[in-house]
Amino acid sequence: MNNLKIVRTLALLAACMAFTVVMLGAATRLLDAGLGCPDWPGCYGRLVVPQAHIAAQFAPHAPLEAEKAWMEMIHRYLAASLGLMAMLLVFFSWRARTQAPGLLRWTSLLLGLVIVQGAFGAWTVTLKLWPQVVTLHLLGGFSCLLLLSFIAWRVHQPEAAAVFRAVTQVPTVRRPRMLWLALLLLVLQIALGGWTSSNYAGIGCIGFPTCNGQWWPEMDFSSAFHLTQSIGPDYLYGQLHASARSAIQWTHRLVALALGLTLLALYWQAQRSEQRRAVLCCLGLYLLQVGLGIVLVVWSLPFPPALLHTAGAALLLLAVVYCGLIWPRQTEPVNQRQKTWHLAEEVI
Repeated sequence: MNNLKIVRTLALLAACMAFTVVMLGAATRLLDAGLGCPDWPGCYGRLVVPQAHIAAQFAPHAPLEAEKAWMEMIHRYLAASLGLMAMLLVFFSWRARTQAPGLLRWTSLLLGLVIVQGAFGAWTVTLKLWPQVVTLHLLGGFSCLLLLSFIAWRVHQPEAAAVFRAVTQVPTVRRPRMLWLALLLLVLQIALGGWTSSNYAGIGCIGFPTCNGQWWPEMDFSSAFHLTQSIGPDYLYGQLHASARSAIQWTHRLVALALGLTLLALYWQAQRSEQRRAVLCCLGLYLLQVGLGIVLVVWSLPFPPALLHTAGAALLLLAVVYCGLIWPRQTEPVNQRQKTWHLAEEVI
């Protein structure tokens, strides 16, 4: 097996593992297990969850809850395994640099992102679930999944396509503004979802479509989005008052509405059947997300739909980015300086 085939296999496996890590992170958050181990990277000073009397000696102020501690540690084990796979991707992409010259920079970026994710994982524990860190940690997990999926997708494209392209022309892509707006709103919505969860604002609004029986309930936006709030002492179960949590939940709903309207506009802009089907898939995932969101509000955050809501957000992000990757290309003449750059980029 040559190096590029190894990269292909590793990228697919790592993308699946990244999705699993994101889902385990969501489950850890939803089950309030984020502080199941009060230290990092071990658990009560051990590499595996210790017995209760050992944990009590290490941290008498934090009684051991074995189920939550194991949930947290399994998440860490898989995240560490993902880091090892990222290092392997860098190694084999370096060995495959003659076949895919641009691959190494993407895998190196991935490794750097995984390292930063490890740091945010540590800060999540040491800063006691500070919402800013928890939200950034979620966005980092989605970024790792997106980057790995992009690498896996690109290395499965025909490698020789750029070599046999006419040297006087290169493909360019003019993506519609609605696609960029949809991507921007989706990233904002994912961040708001993380902010909603980390501040325990999932039921900040009771009922649907109204919030606490009103179309515009009492809301405290200044407290809800006070990003420079002090750290600590402990953000388990949240510290915000009811009107601030209502503001977070209502904002999450409004951005969801804006995203849906943007996806509808993008669907009507898609000119070719392939793109229309891809955007239609995005709309289907969006409607699924809306349905899960309604279930969460009406039934007070049941665990399975809440976990599926995170999975749906990840799949919707991948679907929107995929729409951009397959958007119709046009060929345009370029000058000599641009030729080599574009050809190198198109290999990967």
